[in-house]
Amino acid sequence: MEKATFGAGCFWCVEACFSELKGVKKVIPGYSGGEEDTANYKDVCTGETGHVEVVRIEYDENEISYDDLLEVFWFVHDPTQLNRQGNDVGTQYRSVIFYHNDEQQKKAEFYKRQLEEAKAFEDPVVTAIEPLKNFFPAEDYHLNYLKNNPENPYCQTVVRPKYQKFKSAFRKKLK
Repeated sequence: MEKATFGAGCFWCVEACFSELKGVKKVIPGYSGGEEDTANYKDVCTGETGHVEVVRIEYDENEISYDDLLEVFWFVHDPTQLNRQGNDVGTQYRSVIFYHNDEQQKKAEFYKRQLEEAKAFEDPVVTAIEPLKNFFPAEDYHLNYLKNNPENPYCQTVVRPKYQKFKSAFRKKLK
């Protein structure tokens, strides 16, 4: 199994999307990027730990490529928003690719450069590309959050519309 780790706003939405892709075996919401030796939802939400809400994706590269995962990453969030995604504000929501090896770093930098040169977005892409230095799984209640909490107001107004847009755009790559 290969691994990829992305921060793209609230991990509830990101997890829901990546979990639906063929070849993705497991998506674990968690925290990464900070200097603290531990992480939990309460502390990370303060924005003072340096950690980001992320998803760790375990995938079979014979079924889905890192390039495919990057394509979804760029689609499911706005990589031009600094330290936020919509109404979710703070460094814990920053756009970031945590690479696991040199190949992932090169591909992430290549695609970011391609998007910038193509002026794919009105504003500059602010996505950080950093080496993975730590990962802390989120509390169990964050797993499959959309599926387990469909009536949650945040899920209804923020997560579900993004999830539906993703499903429509990536229909051929879904399980």
